[in-house]
Amino acid sequence: MEGAELAGKILSTWLTLVLGFILLPSAFGVSLGISEMYMKILVKTLEWATIRIEKGAPKESVLKNSASLGIIQRDESPMEKGLSGLRGRDFELSDVFYFSKKGLEAIVEDEVTQRFSSEELVSWNLLTRTNVNFHYVSPRLTLVWVLGVVVRYCVLLPLRVTLAFIGISLLVIGTTLVGQLPDSSFRQYRPQKGGICVANHTSPIDVLILTTDGCYAMVGQVHGPAGTCINNTSVMMFKKGSFEIGGTIHPVAIKYNPQFGDAFWNSSKYNMVSYLLRMMTSWAIVCDVWYMPPMTREKGEDAVQFANRVKSAIAIQGGLTELPWDGGLKRAKVKDAFKEEQQKNYSKMIVGNGSPSSKSD
Repeated sequence: MEGAELAGKILSTWLTLVLGFILLPSAFGVSLGISEMYMKILVKTLEWATIRIEKGAPKESVLKNSASLGIIQRDESPMEKGLSGLRGRDFELSDVFYFSKKGLEAIVEDEVTQRFSSEELVSWNLLTRTNVNFHYVSPRLTLVWVLGVVVRYCVLLPLRVTLAFIGISLLVIGTTLVGQLPDSSFRQYRPQKGGICVANHTSPIDVLILTTDGCYAMVGQVHGPAGTCINNTSVMMFKKGSFEIGGTIHPVAIKYNPQFGDAFWNSSKYNMVSYLLRMMTSWAIVCDVWYMPPMTREKGEDAVQFANRVKSAIAIQGGLTELPWDGGLKRAKVKDAFKEEQQKNYSKMIVGNGSPSSKSD
């Protein structure tokens, strides 16, 4: 009986603290400065850890860690320029070397597959997840890491689970009450200026980030590769359906700060439960959100061109790499149309060069 009473007192004290220091201030739009103070302490701690690693790690390791742009240097010049130094006119056997080089580059490090793995970090953020294994860890750094594990799993995790439980409960109660109301303008939220919000996709919580600033009607797909998450470094092809209806597009760029936690969901490696556990035991989820000026389809512009224009604007604003590939390539093979396009480009180049005699005719 004493154990049950003690557990009840701990639970009531915990809920009182959560209610008094988090829920009530948030409900009234009041900030107690706890989050700001936590972030300052966290930034100082991570900066100290980075300095300790740089001082103790070998120079070769530091140089290796700083190479975050890829393991090979690509030549992004077009096919005509790439073949100009190898060929004379018409078909040349030396053209094979250009395509072999491109094939080897794709095997070693293609542009698509690396976007579906966690973003490389320049330095360790004291989390268990890191793509680079730091061989040097000082006793002080190890002690800080152990303390961080205790804080993340014994304080932050229970706190976030409690907030999630309370939030979901309020959502269920609120939607149940609203469902009992008669049809009226009070029941349905209709923005005066409708439109479609389009953003790059890194995490399932992208939609939660956006709903903190407004109310959206969510649209999803039934089939498997719907809304493939990209690892916070790039933006891939948008489906053209949203750009065909002729409405106003509201571009939004979202960029997460990997220093405090990895928001990317690698669905091929982690299920939803494992992903949520990793999210709730991270230091924090920090991101920048840019609401960009509305965009409309220009005269003579088809849906694909409009989608690519919006994608370019989001990539520039968020500091992301713009890629022409479909995120569905994570689970599907490359379409034959992509292969045929390269073949057509090469054949057009051959025909365009032609022999001097054919040109004179």
